[in-house]
Amino acid sequence: MNSTNRTVVVTGIGATTPLGGDSASTWEGLIAGRSGVKLLEGERFADLPVRIAAPAAVDPGEVLPRPLARKLDRSAQFAVIAAREAWADAGYTAPAGEDEAVAPARLGTVIASGIGGVTTLLDQYDVLKEKGVRRVSPHTVPMLMPNGPSANVGLEVNAQAGVHTPVSACASGAEAIGYAVEMIRTGRADVVVAGGTEAAIHPLPIAAFANMMAMSKNNDEPEKASRPYDTARDGFVLGEGAGVVVLESAEHAAARGAKVYCEVLGQGLSADSHHIAQPEPTGRGIAAALRNLLETTDLKPSEVVHLNAHATSTPQGDVAEIKALRAVLGDDLDHVAVSATKSMTGHLLGGAGGIETVATVLALHNRTAPPTINVDDLDETVDADVVRGEPRALPEGTIAAINNSFGFGGHNVVLAFRTV
Repeated sequence: MNSTNRTVVVTGIGATTPLGGDSASTWEGLIAGRSGVKLLEGERFADLPVRIAAPAAVDPGEVLPRPLARKLDRSAQFAVIAAREAWADAGYTAPAGEDEAVAPARLGTVIASGIGGVTTLLDQYDVLKEKGVRRVSPHTVPMLMPNGPSANVGLEVNAQAGVHTPVSACASGAEAIGYAVEMIRTGRADVVVAGGTEAAIHPLPIAAFANMMAMSKNNDEPEKASRPYDTARDGFVLGEGAGVVVLESAEHAAARGAKVYCEVLGQGLSADSHHIAQPEPTGRGIAAALRNLLETTDLKPSEVVHLNAHATSTPQGDVAEIKALRAVLGDDLDHVAVSATKSMTGHLLGGAGGIETVATVLALHNRTAPPTINVDDLDETVDADVVRGEPRALPEGTIAAINNSFGFGGHNVVLAFRTV
């Protein structure tokens, strides 16, 4: 098929997060300003410098049949659960082909993970050491593969146009959605199931992040530990879960009478080339991604009324993002309601772009910006309108929102959405 420039829309959403086992309960938690961060129980976490995280509100083992769950890494379990919700929400009743509304060859999946099946890898190594070779699961390799979540979602929906897994650390989920947009725009697919997932609440990743001084050590007040933009912020809190959207060409959605949440305008991409882990302090790379977004879409800064910020609650990263926004949007930043939902969900690493895209889509759909919690003393260098305390109504008419995701290695991805 020849290259096209088709309009892309969101027709389905799904999530399983620290706030709820589906998108509705997650949204309810976001609007209520509820924290999903908890003290980690169990002996294996007892000696860690960080003993807090934001585990999924609903364990995937309670949702998936045991024979399926035992063949999937936890990250893939989350992805399948969120994808099933999104697929049904989009109005599909069976895999492609069985549901004649979409042909298998016109359907793709792009589900990202920043780390992949890390818990499977670590747990099976323990099995090898403690119980011997014969006790290692034969499912280990498919479970630990970073493309495992996307492949399993692809099997669920019978996707044959392509199954992909971009890996760009904490920008992975957003990059997956951007990749899906390009699949549809270039005519390679009519429908793509896209998003991000992560499941890395394990002593080794936590110890490693803690020793990098990247995580909050506020073990005494877990619910207050993730505090973007606050002067007392001291690092991110690890979360787990998945967020998935169903994207379609507008023509395909209209032909089958699908409901539409919003339009996906496109993505902006850049790289910092500054440091493997530290953000570029001036926000230069982030600003480049924002400019790339404006140059490659018809988005006008005056349309943007909401931003779901990356805002991980790290001292340097939160400020660099705001500097970039001000540099590119100028005075238009003054009418942007900024929400930092990681204050409630923690940081889902490669899954962050997925669940924060779901949050951004719902913010536009419901015309409501979620609050940022735990901002008791706003950093004076944060030159932006941060939504605090209560959710905020967004304007009527045609409005747009941006979702920012950045990752170790200097990856910058910004996504833009607009009401229809």
